[in-house]
Amino acid sequence: MVKAHGRNGEVVTVSVHGLPPLMREGLRIAVVPPPLKEERWHTVTSVDDGWGAGQLIGLSGVRDIAAAQALVGKLLLASRDDLPEDVALHDVDALMGREVYDEERDLTGTIDEILVGPANDVWGVTMRDERRGVYEAYLIPVIDEVVREVPLTGAVRIRIPEGLESEKTWQIEASPEAGGGRG
Repeated sequence: MVKAHGRNGEVVTVSVHGLPPLMREGLRIAVVPPPLKEERWHTVTSVDDGWGAGQLIGLSGVRDIAAAQALVGKLLLASRDDLPEDVALHDVDALMGREVYDEERDLTGTIDEILVGPANDVWGVTMRDERRGVYEAYLIPVIDEVVREVPLTGAVRIRIPEGLESEKTWQIEASPEAGGGRG
């Protein structure tokens, strides 16, 4: 929570780690670290998305500016089960370095770069093609037709679109760090 707002105890929240705004009415959240003598758990009672990258929210039990100011600088946690199903697609820290697998081409690779865009994100992935003895670098859009599944663990299932050309190709003997990458 970044600041208190108004006399009714609202606070402005900003998502962390490149996540989209996730607050919604009825969401049950915990304040961390918890206040010593106050309630730790709250329910989001109102949400206003018109705050740039943040959201203005009302919380149950927070009724005035003093109570809201006591929350500034604290984090809000929600149960994973209460978050949108596609939240894993936006967790930059969890995605960087993740293995990807294209079933149609039978290729494995890694997510090396994440570009956050207004409509959708784009992942820079390096695929290893053992049959041809090359690495290939692709910029793939993070859309349903391309990103098939993002499990909590294991490889992210993708499908590189037909006709998408690799950005760069280099021999497997030359590591991506030495001769490849997007440089």
